[in-house]
Amino acid sequence: MPETAYALAFDTANEVISIGLGRLNAAACAVEPVAAVEVAAHRASNTQLLVRVDALLREAGVERGQLACVCVGRGPGSFTGVRIAMATAKGAAQALGAALVGVSSLDVVAWHAWASGVRGRLAVVADAMRKEVYPVRYALDDAGAHRLEADRVVKAQVAAQELIDEAPSGAAADVLQLTGDGLAKYAELFAPAGALLPEELWAPTGSGLLLALQDAWRTGTADPLDAQRHNPAFLLPVYTRLSDAEENERIRLAKNDPKNLATGVQDAAPRRDQRATMHDTAVLNARPDEHGITYKPLDAAHAEDVAAMEAQVMGSDAWNAALVADELPRADRTWWAAYASGEGPDAGPAAGSEGASSARGTVLVGYAGGMVIDGQVQILKIGTDPVWRRRGIARQLISRVASDARDLGAATCSLEVRASNAGAQAFYESLGMHSIGKRPHYYSDREDAVIMEGPLQGVIGSSAVGGAADAKALRAVTEDAGIQGSPVDVAGMTLRVDEAHDAQKAAKPAAQLERPLILAIESSCDETAAAIVDGKGNLFSDVVASQIDFHSRFGGVVPEIASRKHIEAICGVCDECLDVAAQRLGMERLTWADLDGVGVTYAPGLVGALVVGVAFAKGAAWAADKPLVGVNHLEGHMYANKIGAPDFAPPAVVSLVSGGNTMLVHMRGWGDYRVLGATIDDAVGEAFDKVAKALGLGYPGGPVVSAQGAKGNPKAIEFPRAMMHSGDMRFSLSGLKTAVVTYINNERAAGRELNVPDICASFEAAVVDVQVKKAEMALRETGAPTFCLGGGVAANPVLRAAYEKLCKKMHVRLVMPPLSACGDNAGMIALVALDRFRQGKFYGLETDAQAHADLEQEY
Repeated sequence: MPETAYALAFDTANEVISIGLGRLNAAACAVEPVAAVEVAAHRASNTQLLVRVDALLREAGVERGQLACVCVGRGPGSFTGVRIAMATAKGAAQALGAALVGVSSLDVVAWHAWASGVRGRLAVVADAMRKEVYPVRYALDDAGAHRLEADRVVKAQVAAQELIDEAPSGAAADVLQLTGDGLAKYAELFAPAGALLPEELWAPTGSGLLLALQDAWRTGTADPLDAQRHNPAFLLPVYTRLSDAEENERIRLAKNDPKNLATGVQDAAPRRDQRATMHDTAVLNARPDEHGITYKPLDAAHAEDVAAMEAQVMGSDAWNAALVADELPRADRTWWAAYASGEGPDAGPAAGSEGASSARGTVLVGYAGGMVIDGQVQILKIGTDPVWRRRGIARQLISRVASDARDLGAATCSLEVRASNAGAQAFYESLGMHSIGKRPHYYSDREDAVIMEGPLQGVIGSSAVGGAADAKALRAVTEDAGIQGSPVDVAGMTLRVDEAHDAQKAAKPAAQLERPLILAIESSCDETAAAIVDGKGNLFSDVVASQIDFHSRFGGVVPEIASRKHIEAICGVCDECLDVAAQRLGMERLTWADLDGVGVTYAPGLVGALVVGVAFAKGAAWAADKPLVGVNHLEGHMYANKIGAPDFAPPAVVSLVSGGNTMLVHMRGWGDYRVLGATIDDAVGEAFDKVAKALGLGYPGGPVVSAQGAKGNPKAIEFPRAMMHSGDMRFSLSGLKTAVVTYINNERAAGRELNVPDICASFEAAVVDVQVKKAEMALRETGAPTFCLGGGVAANPVLRAAYEKLCKKMHVRLVMPPLSACGDNAGMIALVALDRFRQGKFYGLETDAQAHADLEQEY
């Protein structure tokens, strides 16, 4: 700890960048203001935040090493703005080894009003877009700003009417004072509720951030000098709502339109609200666990099943089906269910399912539901079929309910349990809950209920709250709560540590380490990944946390969920990456200060996902005072070939085939690329996903279509080979996808049973034939001596075999990345970053993510 410790605070929850710098006075639990600044930054937070922070510290004469705490506005506010601040703060705090404390962006506004002399009743109304606001009421007195309610999101008109209805008829001193950036849109709507404060008091400020931090310190909810307590991994944004995809999913499931869980279609009449679509014919794609149990939000079609199990396990306190069905449409409720294949306990996932099967999800074996009110989730019900107990079902269900509740604004959890049920009480205690009293004669048989309460962090599980972070800190937190968790389970995602690279097979003494040592981050889609490479290209760690389980039930990647999961996982992934590299380098510990540079994927990809990685990497690079290296994701896929063949070098023709890209590239030299042809519509991976969805095979489509195709006849159905004879190297997959879906629909309409293996094999053959034909054209046109692959579809065994045959015929060297390096990973990003580091191609603090990038343009 430095002799004089400081806290750096910032917020980008709206259109203003607010920054504060304060001196930490431990004796008085005070944050003494040193400097503060506010800058208008319309859609420029990621390019301006660290630039302004760096300038503020320089002007104040404060070194980064003197920062003991980073304080960040958690929202609610603009989702993108909140994530930029949160990811930047996580990267900076982790690299500094500092505490990361989060404060409400609305509290910051209230404290700014207090500091400006406002006293009495106050409402902060922040803009939530979609004609909604985040309204929170406060009482301001000479002692400070006191929050009166939890965060929530409501329609602006509803919030305004609530405040108008509560307006007292007394003296003018009782008039409600209103502030917040929501007034920029809705001043006229809220004016009848009270008096609008001056516009300069509507946004968060640096001084307000410092006051909010000081209040948290003095009330014991935070300690800016305790880095272990405030591990950066454990802090998450305030959302107040589920993602749009999840909200829409709950609306559909709450409708009493029974669906067969095997096919995803109605058992009886068609849906009343819309025509049948490919989504309706798709299986609900949630993936089963090792016991063959699948977890999904509860749907109205299973209300009767819940009621039947209620009668079995709850006795006279059971709910009937009508009560259960009435719960599902409510916005403040969250219900989850566990389903089994019907083959009995421990039957496991259906054979050959690859995580998706038309036979699974047919029997309800557990359920749980909660109500979110005033910042707390009250567990209403939790039950498990006695035959299926002792498989962690109750823990998984309550974790999912609590995770949803956290996104809806809850911070704590409560429930009632029978006084005689010692086993259940012990289970809840293991989740960090404790008894706070009793309800006499609560149950129908007059037995007392023990009221239990605890923080959501324990109920969700440390892995789902914020990631594995530092393994020691994680174990300390989980052991204190009695939770047995794995330090390599991050945000509900199990980390994959790639063991395939030569450099990872044995520890290498640190004295033999070849500089530079670079940590690279990849977050372009649904994989949160980090890797460390040395100056010889040795990968000492390559860690990936996949989000497939979170996206699978939607049949594809949901950008909003991807971005949220990156925020949850990125600290844990980087910590694990550093720990694995330290072990393999024979070092006791490896920190950000030991690195020489930080690399990150900046483009192309899902911009909301990229923003998290870029902001985190910038924060870490700035805090550790290391160069930042930006990497084009597509170039990373080309470099992935070096993982399996370190001697690989241009010139070469590269086939990039993934969920978002299909192209042929002439690799004339490292960094010198010419795109020979690309898809004009769908990518190959996208076509696989859509065909798999139409067949009800699950997501991702590549592995399941390939597995089914291996059992089928590739010549059974003559699907079109679009643009195969176009004379150029462009691709088109949309027509093929449509032809396959049309064939499937026609077969179903005719009442014929689908031959899924033949459909998959024939579709796969059509894809491969065109890919090989175009590859041959590219090799003949360029005369390149080497052909290589990149992208997730590069793992397809039929495609790999076809390329082997082609290259053998043409006497061309074939290089293919290991299967583990075909999908998105940080190892390939690290290898690109190493070359760019040597070339001195560094990025500045103003770097931003880009959804698109031209591979032919230097960067």
